[in-house]
Amino acid sequence: MGTETPTTQKFHSSELEIDNKRTAEQKAIDDWLPITSSRNAKWWYSAFHNVTAMVGAGVLSLPSAMANLGWGPGVVILVLSWIITLYTLWQMVEMHEMVPGKRFDRYHELGQHAFGEKLGLWIVVPQQLICEISVDIVYMVTGGKSLQKIHDLVCKNNCNNMKTTYFIIIFGSVHFVLSHLPNFNAISGISLAAAIMSLSYSTIAWVASVEKHVGNPHKEVEYGYKASTLYAMPVFDMIETVMVKQLRFKPSWWLRFVERNVYVAFTLFVAITFPFFGSLLGFFGGFAFAPTTYFICIILGFLLMILAPIGGLRSIILNAKTYGFYQ
Repeated sequence: MGTETPTTQKFHSSELEIDNKRTAEQKAIDDWLPITSSRNAKWWYSAFHNVTAMVGAGVLSLPSAMANLGWGPGVVILVLSWIITLYTLWQMVEMHEMVPGKRFDRYHELGQHAFGEKLGLWIVVPQQLICEISVDIVYMVTGGKSLQKIHDLVCKNNCNNMKTTYFIIIFGSVHFVLSHLPNFNAISGISLAAAIMSLSYSTIAWVASVEKHVGNPHKEVEYGYKASTLYAMPVFDMIETVMVKQLRFKPSWWLRFVERNVYVAFTLFVAITFPFFGSLLGFFGGFAFAPTTYFICIILGFLLMILAPIGGLRSIILNAKTYGFYQ
């Protein structure tokens, strides 16, 4: 009584070995995937990535916004938006480990925790992919047009005209190399360069507006970015996760080589086929950008505000028959 037979002990030992093997395999996969492959990043790497991802062409409209609002209201709105941004970043950091013993390394994992395994996946992932793939395509187009603008400025009269398609291909060919950087730590240098450029053209925008007293300087200039690799990394992680965990491909360099080259070729093909794709970004962004950033909580809060009083009123009506004063 109370003792285990050798057969039972052998069975438990086998189960333990299987669990350890599964844990080791899972760790090996996590060490290979881009999002979870490195835990040795510095805090300033995150700063580079955040500046690169958040500071975009919208900054160039700040002079116009400030001109319309005026210095007083403009500065107040600017400071308020900065505070809201810091608060939302703090919330994301807190939610990263809000469940004891579990880390939410990916955005869709938060959706799965909130809405369930399947529903959360279907709510978040399609919108996230629309945002990231669309941004990568738009950056291809914008980067190519930026190169064309530099070409036109440097060589005005002595050069033959080149099609925009060629410049997009030149810009996109660089990403065939950059896409093979394995994880976010590896692209920290690119994010640093992009952050410096973002701060540079932002400074140029407001200094030129103060100097020239205009609201939207260099209106005709197209600006290129180097954030497409940053936005592509979560897409690479999703594709590689599906191929390794669902389709049972073995993690290897050739799998990453083929998959990433195909993705870059796809975004490049769409960019040169539809060079007006930037006009479609607002269309796709209306469906995906707002819901994946801040809109879902607003909608749910609004629905809760409507449904909670209705539910309370219904409960009162149903129980009114049994109510009695001073019972």
